[in-house]
Amino acid sequence: MLITKRFIPFLLGAFFLMAGCEKTSYNFDDLPDTVKSYFTLDSTAYDVGEELHFNNLSESADSYLWNFGDGTTSTDKNPAKVYHAPGIFTIALRAVGPGGTGNYSIDVTIKDTTPPPPTIKDLYYIELGQNAIRKVSLAPGSTPELIADIAGKGGVGLAYDSVNGKIYFSDFEVVDDGKIWRMNMDGTGMEQLVNGIVDPYSIAINLAGGKIYWADDDGNISRADLDGGNLERQFIHIADGMMRGIAFDSKNNIIYFYEVNNEDLYAAGANGTGVVKIISGAYGYSIFVDKIHDKLYYDDRNAKAVMRANLDGSGVEKFADAPSTRIHGMAMDYAENKFYWSDRDKGIIKRANLDGTNVENFLSGLKSPRDIFIK
Repeated sequence: MLITKRFIPFLLGAFFLMAGCEKTSYNFDDLPDTVKSYFTLDSTAYDVGEELHFNNLSESADSYLWNFGDGTTSTDKNPAKVYHAPGIFTIALRAVGPGGTGNYSIDVTIKDTTPPPPTIKDLYYIELGQNAIRKVSLAPGSTPELIADIAGKGGVGLAYDSVNGKIYFSDFEVVDDGKIWRMNMDGTGMEQLVNGIVDPYSIAINLAGGKIYWADDDGNISRADLDGGNLERQFIHIADGMMRGIAFDSKNNIIYFYEVNNEDLYAAGANGTGVVKIISGAYGYSIFVDKIHDKLYYDDRNAKAVMRANLDGSGVEKFADAPSTRIHGMAMDYAENKFYWSDRDKGIIKRANLDGTNVENFLSGLKSPRDIFIK
């Protein structure tokens, strides 16, 4: 009986406790959908100034924030974008909706296809009457500037070492003790490489072979290393000759040179072998090898003209009239398709189109301009 009296209150407590617990149920179908952020582009590489069009494929979003990685943004669903500078940019899309936030990003590369501005080259020249080596920009209206004072070192030959950044020039100031000099592009570091030459005239460089060649008044083509070492006098010799112009064809490894006593133009291998006369009856002071178009330019005092021929001496034609003068320098600006030459007696550096038209004075008022090159 005692057990029954104690158990009844327990049952009543349990009943009221269970009655106070109400079951809660959830319907997950009523929850908002998860936001998914996603977009596509036609490419991941574009040019500066090209318009990008986005295809926004985000789901369950009702607002958007685009960050284009260059400090600009948009809230449009499908914006368009133009980049004005090259680079790699991260494009990020943040999509927001009742179900939360989604984020997606990709990288795009923007390329600058604008061609760089053309490099304006300089023309270097010897002005013997002023004891100077100068340079002038090929840009219109440019003023020449002094590179080196060569008083006591006057000559006519000039050459450019594009690998080591050096200028070479010949010096016939002292009779029977001509010299070859080398200096930096700004005229500093001048050093004598060779002496004891009988009137050196034109010089030429064989960069691949590490050699410098020069022509002299004693019928010789001589050569040495670029630092003046391993001197080989009379590397090529023409009996009773007087050498003047010289040029090196780096493409075909050929030396071209003028012998003016008998008035012939020769070719030979870079090692001095295979000497052959390719043009007879031509008398001049300058030779230029056009390695792009495989042509040989030379001045001919007999024809009173700048002449042009094939590299084997065939196909001789007049390029431009050059009366009553001596031409010691020739050069070509391949970027602008212009040919330049110096007119010693008129104190002019001239130029023309590669077909010989539009002959004009580039520099005038010079005192005995000699060899030239373009860098």
